[in-house]
Amino acid sequence: MKKIFFVTTNPGKMREATGIGRRFGITFVQNSYDCFEVQSDNLGEVAGEAAKDSFAHLKTPLIVEDSGVFIDALKGFPGPYSAYVYKTVGTEGVLKLMEGLKDRKAVMRSSVAYADGKQIKLFNGEVSGIISDTKKGSEGFGYDPIFIPDGKAKTFAEDTAYKLQVSHRAKALRAFCEWFSKK
Repeated sequence: MKKIFFVTTNPGKMREATGIGRRFGITFVQNSYDCFEVQSDNLGEVAGEAAKDSFAHLKTPLIVEDSGVFIDALKGFPGPYSAYVYKTVGTEGVLKLMEGLKDRKAVMRSSVAYADGKQIKLFNGEVSGIISDTKKGSEGFGYDPIFIPDGKAKTFAEDTAYKLQVSHRAKALRAFCEWFSKK
């Protein structure tokens, strides 16, 4: 098994990465280093800078992941500020912002940044869907209770097995694992 540090304090992200990594013979080792997070509208830049800072501190190859939900009717908000919005107003606040809006289209995006002191390499994933009218489901984390992927009737919080197959983070992590397993 290959090992790589995953700099995150989010146990949900760690669970998802562990399941995906196992299929590639990769073990993710959680590190809770509180890395610098640049403010940017670009997820790749946020993840890349966090990976660069984390490597400078930890001095070992690692990954950092940043993600967000981009809602069409809100002009892409909360986007890269999704974690802050979630901490301050939660999914209830997002649903309140969307009251009365017919356009509920959204995209969840993820950027995984790998750093080893020589390079920063990005792996991206996204999934399209809609924001539900109400919270549904009790599994998952973050925006899972209000995000319904295209072609489905259930939120990610209602169908976490499906989420692990098609989510933005799953796609980005799989792309990283495919590359890293051959490295």
